[in-house]
Amino acid sequence: MSGASGKDLPTALTLLVDAPSLVYRALFSTPDSVRTPGGEPINAAYGFLNMLARLVADQKPDRLACADDADWRPAWRVDLVPTYKLHRTLPDSPAVAAEERLKNQVPVLSKVLGLCGVPLIGYPGFEAEDIIGTLAARAVPDVAIFSGDRDLFQLVRDSQVRVLYPRRGTSDLIYVDESYIASQYGIPPRAYADYAVLRGDASDGLPGVKGIGEKMAAALLNRHGSLDAILAAADAAGSAAAGPLAKVRRDRNYIERARQVVRIRTDVPVPDVDLDRRAVASAPRGDELWDFAREQGLAGGVTRLLEALA
Repeated sequence: MSGASGKDLPTALTLLVDAPSLVYRALFSTPDSVRTPGGEPINAAYGFLNMLARLVADQKPDRLACADDADWRPAWRVDLVPTYKLHRTLPDSPAVAAEERLKNQVPVLSKVLGLCGVPLIGYPGFEAEDIIGTLAARAVPDVAIFSGDRDLFQLVRDSQVRVLYPRRGTSDLIYVDESYIASQYGIPPRAYADYAVLRGDASDGLPGVKGIGEKMAAALLNRHGSLDAILAAADAAGSAAAGPLAKVRRDRNYIERARQVVRIRTDVPVPDVDLDRRAVASAPRGDELWDFAREQGLAGGVTRLLEALA
């Protein structure tokens, strides 16, 4: 299901790419047989470059940036909800196994993007989603965000911000707009963050309000309109609160903490960076890029990316 067709996207836009999301997709969609001339796996970096090239070629952005996780589990979020992404730190978890496979490839990819002139932006203590939220807030409409992280749905604003949510690679995308959110989740279109707080998110280690699932969370939001209004109704009912409002009242402390965790920051103090694609396309590139790309078995991916940028 698509919230909008590709033809509906504005012709001039800022494309913000969730780099960790894309590199994970590349890791699992590109075979391990893709290796450097020295025999080391380079499939994630190779797949990333090809997918980014496809994304740029298809979307034709005027401005481009990749957002990075300087800290994928920030202490300030863990202090608020200690279970936040805790399961991803467990020794036998798929996340730890993936990080092991990526540990030598991500630095290579970061260097290649830098040599290509593609902005890769992170900031200590913040996740890629916070960088995207901040850059989206600074950008003039229109903004397209590529990410497989549904948390970013909270940023969607028709005629301003859309999410390109991948079904397969970067060639099969759901164009997430407000109508998609409303129809897919049965909630007010700008209430996704409130919905995530109430229902929880197992993939992020957020338990949600005990006894409130997707349907009840949607019903509460449709009846009251927002999480603030739900909390106000629970407070007004006081000890006489029953049903879902009683559950909200009981777990109010969790709700207040979780909403800070779920909320994507839009005020990260990242320096101003020139995101103009023309500046990226015209950035000087010397022998260092091509020598490094050949050394890592990435010359083909770099060529495709530069062609797309140009």
